[in-house]
Amino acid sequence: MTTLEQSAVADLVRSTLSAHKSLFLATSGSTGPWVGGVYFAESGEFTLNLVLEDRGRTLAAIRENPVVSVVVSTGSPMQPFLQAQALAEVVGAEGGARVRELLVAKVPEAAPFLDAPVTAVELTVRKWRATDIANGLIPGVELPGPRLP
Repeated sequence: MTTLEQSAVADLVRSTLSAHKSLFLATSGSTGPWVGGVYFAESGEFTLNLVLEDRGRTLAAIRENPVVSVVVSTGSPMQPFLQAQALAEVVGAEGGARVRELLVAKVPEAAPFLDAPVTAVELTVRKWRATDIANGLIPGVELPGPRLP
């Protein structure tokens, strides 16, 4: 498939996001690169909400370098998957309450994590790269996000 309408790519992004409760989050700080799995809830195609351990390596790296990468995938390249670079922002108490609500609504099993010392984070995706090998979408196609300042 050489061309694909943006609306079809947006549909693939939305359906892949809704089909997954967790993603792989890559960060890089003074202790080096790190990848971890986290629960997330999307609020639109380009905003991902999650919580991270207060004293964890991932949050420390985000505080040093807010540019992160994400992969939304089953781990199998034969299933549709998404890749992106995003800007991570630690959200305050009011925004944190909203992130927690969104997260528990999508991923009820994440509720016990909210009792631990965690911090809410919002990821703003710059553009998605969507791949669906089984349906001929290789190489992946991009869905640009809103312009960031």
